Amino acid sequence: MNYNRFSFIIIFKILLIIFNVILIVFLFSAENLWITSVLLSIVLIVQIFDLIRFTDSTNRKLQQFLQSIRYSDFSTSFFEETKGNSFVELNNEFNAVISEFRKTRTETQEQHNYLLTVVQHINIGIIAFGEDGKVDLMNNAVKRLLKINNLISIEDLVKINDDFPEKIKGLRAGDKTLIKIIIEDELLQLSISATQLKLKGKDLTLISLQNIHSELEENEIESWQKLIRVLTHEIMNSITPISSLVSTVDELLIEEKNGTPTIKQLDDDDVESVSDALAVISSRSKGLLHFVDIYRSLTRIPKPNFRYFHLEELFLRNIQLMRPKFKETKIDFNYSIEPKNIKVTADPDLLDQVLINLLVNAIDACKNIPEPKITLKGFLNRSSRMVIEISDNGVGISLDILDKVFMPFYTSKKHGSGIGLSLSRQIMHLHKGTITVKSKADEGTTFTLVF
Repeated sequence: MNYNRFSFIIIFKILLIIFNVILIVFLFSAENLWITSVLLSIVLIVQIFDLIRFTDSTNRKLQQFLQSIRYSDFSTSFFEETKGNSFVELNNEFNAVISEFRKTRTETQEQHNYLLTVVQHINIGIIAFGEDGKVDLMNNAVKRLLKINNLISIEDLVKINDDFPEKIKGLRAGDKTLIKIIIEDELLQLSISATQLKLKGKDLTLISLQNIHSELEENEIESWQKLIRVLTHEIMNSITPISSLVSTVDELLIEEKNGTPTIKQLDDDDVESVSDALAVISSRSKGLLHFVDIYRSLTRIPKPNFRYFHLEELFLRNIQLMRPKFKETKIDFNYSIEPKNIKVTADPDLLDQVLINLLVNAIDACKNIPEPKITLKGFLNRSSRMVIEISDNGVGISLDILDKVFMPFYTSKKHGSGIGLSLSRQIMHLHKGTITVKSKADEGTTFTLVF
């Protein structure tokens, strides 16, 4: 029978102790043998301590194992074959766990090095700093962008721009901002986004910096070109008939005699023609003045008067205003707010303009639709930002004009002015928010306002 070596050794040591105890008792009862008894007593004590040490070796081994894990010392190995198969198996398990920890640490280090390499090679600048402003991470893109070799604290950015550190430290998770700075006579327009995270119990702010100056210039030039095309189209539509009619009136009224212009004698038909021409000239001139006045109104949006109020107040006020139109067009309208107590800091009068414009557009889009529906929603997104959605199942917007709907004076309506959506976007910009649109032809449209 294969006895466990550890158990056998324990039993053997216990038997030795028992034999020694019996022998000591016997010697103490005999005369003139007390010195031998004392020596055997000492041997007994040594045997007891040896037994305790031998049985306690498992605890010591376990303590050594746990300390290796605690201090990440995975170079330790456990080998011992003198105490039986159970100890061999225990040592093997200890070594297997240590090996797995060693493997995991190696993989973690490789992953860390990989991510660090990626961070250092991307073209977007990244800075991570703590609540005290001390920089924990800065990639090469930041060095190239800001033309610095090292950054110990965010406060050191004051060398670039006096307000730069405060603007960055004032960012919270989800915030975005655009900062203009000049470095070595070069204008940078930095798009900066922020997020927050916790690492080893320490709160960190992670910001990304990207110079979008060239993109902004390109978009600005493109926007001006689009605006100029629209303005040119509208002005030419008015100026061309005016110019033609002026030439017609000139032919009807003026004639030259001996090189001197004189007024013709007009019959009734000529007088009527001149009158009609002047009426059209007057009408087109007033239309052109009205167009210019509308354009001026786009540049004169009043500064928002911010208030803190419940979103439901805004919804109910505009629903009450539009309810007759809903009944007239037989539109199935419904709204929802989740949670009910959402409050917003905004100018209610300016937001009324935005909602009225979007609801009117939705009503127009639902004309001649069998079962017209409009939905108004208010909710908080994953970033805890307030969102308003206006959806309809109307005719939708074709893809080729979807990117033009926010252009001033652009309209697909016969009697539209083309400033409603442009005005709405400017109002949202004043509220540090955005307005976007998703639509498909014959499937409906959704406008989304994010604050």
